[in-house]
Amino acid sequence: MFGSKPRIKLILASKSPRRAEILRNAEIAFEVQPAHVNEARRLRESAHTYVRRLAAAKARAVAEPLKRKKQHAIVIGADTVVLAQGKILGKPADVKEARRMLRLLSGRTHQVLTGVSMVSLPGGREIHHVETTRVKFLKIPAADIDDYIATGEPFDKAGAYGIQGIGGRFVTSIDGCYFNVMGLPLARVWSMLRDAGYANTSPGRVWSALRNLGSHAL
Repeated sequence: MFGSKPRIKLILASKSPRRAEILRNAEIAFEVQPAHVNEARRLRESAHTYVRRLAAAKARAVAEPLKRKKQHAIVIGADTVVLAQGKILGKPADVKEARRMLRLLSGRTHQVLTGVSMVSLPGGREIHHVETTRVKFLKIPAADIDDYIATGEPFDKAGAYGIQGIGGRFVTSIDGCYFNVMGLPLARVWSMLRDAGYANTSPGRVWSALRNLGSHAL
């Protein structure tokens, strides 16, 4: 339509199925374009600085070619780590590392930090935030740790566990956003999207609008 604003599409710069699931279940329309960046941690870099930097790098990596094409979009980048006993835990590389991480978490409280960055296009405005959730684990017997590792669930998750899966049996309490532990703080993301001027056009919203039109026509 003449004079109408271009539709702003939302792009998730992540291949994480859990982040996609969070947005999908919240009926937020989006596309996936995974970012490819160097995720190595810098010397003496804090967990907060690390996740913020990587989230921004991922969002910018996907946004840059779209910006050159003057596309209208909002790109979301995110990165999650677990901080336990002063140690930053990413995804375990093998069984030995997964066992070490779970022993470190056992019977203690740790923090989950997720950096979230948004780049609005074509202007290039950036919004950044780091969300923190405290998670308490029960004391996990060695046999339970080995059984959990054998399921394969720990290997693609920061801290070697998934709160939404089998690993949830070890969580006694959380202080903060549950979805942050999964990898994307939903309420914070929604607030940032609204601040960036995003208007959702999910299938659920379209269906509701069509249903309302039908009721008015009767």
